[in-house]
This record gives sequence, C-alpha cells and structure tokens, in this order.
Amino acid sequence: MLTPKKVQDRLRDLETLIKEQYKPLHPPKKRDWRTYEEQWAQRIRLIMRNLEPLVEKACDISIVEGPGAPHILTLKQRVILLLLKTLYDQSNRRMSGMLVIFSLLTGVDVSYKTVERLYSDPAVEMALANLYQLMIEQRNIKKTDATGDGTGYALSITQHYSSTVSHQREKAKENPQEKTGSNEPKKDASSKKKVKKWVYSFRLMDLRTRLYVATGSSIRSERAAYEAALKRLDRMGVVVNSVRLDRYYSSPKDAARFSGANVFIIPKKSSAIHIPIQKEWLRNLRGFVNTPLEFLQQYYLREHSEAGFSADKRMLGWMIAQKRADRIDTAETCLSTWHNLLNLYGPDHSLP
Repeated sequence: MLTPKKVQDRLRDLETLIKEQYKPLHPPKKRDWRTYEEQWAQRIRLIMRNLEPLVEKACDISIVEGPGAPHILTLKQRVILLLLKTLYDQSNRRMSGMLVIFSLLTGVDVSYKTVERLYSDPAVEMALANLYQLMIEQRNIKKTDATGDGTGYALSITQHYSSTVSHQREKAKENPQEKTGSNEPKKDASSKKKVKKWVYSFRLMDLRTRLYVATGSSIRSERAAYEAALKRLDRMGVVVNSVRLDRYYSSPKDAARFSGANVFIIPKKSSAIHIPIQKEWLRNLRGFVNTPLEFLQQYYLREHSEAGFSADKRMLGWMIAQKRADRIDTAETCLSTWHNLLNLYGPDHSLP
C-alpha cells in the first residue's frame, strides 16, 4: 500500500540509489565526432534544399491588405528573412546591412525598421505557425512520448541564465514584478519598475524525433510559459502518451493536465497524499516507490530537453533582443522553428 512515509523514505534514499545503482548501469555515451559531423553536414544540405518549398507551402495564406503602404517584400521573403536573421544571430541593423550586400544577387534592400516590424507582422506569425504544423505532420507526430523543460533567454548581455539559476534556483524562474501599493514612498519614475531580466521559454519535445511539439514564452515566469505551451499543444492536436517534467511541476494538478498519460515526475519533499488522489499522480508515485530504477530510467530522458536547450543556445544565441511581448513570442517561435528544422531530417529514436 502506498503511504506518505514510503514516499518520504524513497526521497531520502534517492541520492544513494542514483549513485550506487542507477549510474553504474547507465554510463555516459561517447560520441563519434566524425560520424556526427558527416550527419550534421547532410542535414544542413537537406534543410537548405527543402526550406524554400516548406516556407512557400506555409505562406499559402489568403491575405486582405489593409490601409497603408504595401509590403516591399513578399510573405515568403519576410519569413525567410526572419529565419535567416535568427540563424545568423544578427541585430536588425546588421541584418539590413547584410541585405545591402546580398541585394547584388537578390535585389532585396530594406531598412532595419522593416526587419524589426517582421516580429509583429500577423501574416508572418501565421506562416510560422503553419511551418511548425507542417514539420510535425511531416514526421507524423500524432502521439508523443514527451519530455518538457523550461529555460530563460537574457534581455541583457550582463545576465546569463544557467549561472543565475545555479545561485538563485527556483527564484530565477520568476521575473521581478512591478511595485504596487499606495503606502510605498514616492520614487522617481525610473525606479517604479523592477527591470525584467529574462524571457522564459518552455518546450515540450517528442523523444522519437527530437522535435518540439509545443512551445510557449512569457516575460513573467516559467510557469506562465508552461501554460502557454500547453495551450499550443491543445491547438496542435497531439496526444501525450507519457511526459517527463522536473520538480518545478511536481504536483497532482500538473499530472492531471496530461489525462491518461504516464507521468514521470520526482515528487517534492513536502509532497503529501490527499484523498481522493488524482489517478495520474497516483500512478507516478507508485512507480517512484515500487520500481525506482525503471522510473529513473524514464525520468532521466529529460536530459534530451536540456541537451536541446544547450544546442539551441550554442547555435542561435542565449539572448532575445525584442522587448514587446508579441515580438518576443515571434522571436521564441523562430528559435524553436530552427531547432525543428535541424532535426526534421534526423533519425528516429526508440525509447529504452
């Protein structure tokens, strides 16, 4: 019978269990760099060969132009320009300067303001959403064994998310909010707000294809980004068979979000068993207590989420330069779109 004492005993033994039993059975794998580089070069060739047809299909949208000057660029050109800017991690001014050079070949020459406005262009947002859906359909992801995690993208070059999290832990997962209250002493207008440090991103990854099936972003907290990702998951229509989340989402309420799925979450030390208990959470606790090694084998597939964030930031940068919320969402979508493009032609991976 599952009891709160058994859960707490397993939590106390967890570190010893991982060190003495789990790690000896799961040594780190060595990478064959020559094979990796050959596969990487092949994937890049496939992406560049197929990017234009994919974007063209995603841009098959009926648009009624409103008042104002017509767009200098076609929708396909605007989407590709935004994706290339993300890939090369350039500022608006530098990207517009690069286009002046490329205009000798392409005839495209626009200002940095035009590049910035792409982030809030509704047609571009719809085309990116279509592109995302096309990639999910191309890999035939209807049901997913998923892993989810959150990270932060800096709004300032003086901040770095991973080092901040190592010092502040859970506190780093929420941005400082605006100060309110009439009893506070009056201050200058510049001191009424606390500076936002991070753009939070939550991404749910399919373990078979390594594609993100849903993403969300927020300037408030990682929890808000998580909620946005789950809303997008509902719109995508992908069914979750199993999911792995970290302790930040360790509650019966979070397990209930994935009805019918196998949930792998290590409970917090303060976890209690309330009656009636939620069935997905009960199944998670039973696995954690009764078959801990099998549970950990599934739970630690979360490393693919962490590896995905690391690869994304190394290639695409660890900052988001936009400040408006709508433009931040578009920038985050571009980052996760490139991750999916880079894994679109990768191998399928089977679960252990």
